[in-house]
Amino acid sequence: MADPIHDSRFTIHENFSRLCEIVERLRAPGGCPWDREQTHESLVPGLLEEAYEVADAIRQKDDLNLREELGDLLLHVVMHSQIASEEGRFTIEQVSQEIADKLVRRHPHVFGQSEARDTGAVLKQWDAIKRAEKKSVEQGHLSGLTKAIPALMRAQKAQTKAARVGFDWSELREVVGKVEEELDEAKEAITSGRRDAIAGEIGDLFFAVVNLARKNGLDAETLLAAATEKFIARFHEMEGELEKRGLKLGEVELFTLDEIWNRVKRS
Repeated sequence: MADPIHDSRFTIHENFSRLCEIVERLRAPGGCPWDREQTHESLVPGLLEEAYEVADAIRQKDDLNLREELGDLLLHVVMHSQIASEEGRFTIEQVSQEIADKLVRRHPHVFGQSEARDTGAVLKQWDAIKRAEKKSVEQGHLSGLTKAIPALMRAQKAQTKAARVGFDWSELREVVGKVEEELDEAKEAITSGRRDAIAGEIGDLFFAVVNLARKNGLDAETLLAAATEKFIARFHEMEGELEKRGLKLGEVELFTLDEIWNRVKRS
């Protein structure tokens, strides 16, 4: 009989069981000291890092890396489930069953009698089912928004959920107008010199720009990530140009930096 720890000739079900057995052995007496020391709390930084690395692999369209990073993320799911199992709280089987049941329950247009057929109707139905499931612990249409996700992502989710119940601008020009209005208010706050007002108005400006991205069918988090990568790439090019001239960052006037930056940008 094949050794489930070392033999890789398995089906999808067998391979998942193999992964679970490996993690269980790593956590068992005589296993890996590092793995045995881990807790839910100690694994959080790694869990977040792996999730972001999955997102980066997707943005880079790097399938080989994406496959690896998805595996690393799956390892965290199994590890957290193993820790909970050792403490008699829940198992990986219960985790798998719960998400499978949830998917069936929240897709009645596929597994039941619902007539929802387009994406908008499906998303409204999903929200309604979710709110009905959690009505005993949540109040309000936006009460289920987690505070754990990045601020741009949470802002866009809040706007999207509000739009599904009709609270939305009807025209794109109205959204653009709101961005301009918030920018003017930020300028006024800066002129006043009041830090609390400046912070509040810049926050409102961010929120309005996120809404502009959403209204154009774009993801604000992805857009900012791409813009940051573009800035970093151009900055590196500018550094290269400085080195060619025998110059160093921190020792060059802004006028020279702007001149090189604009040339890099045009190229």
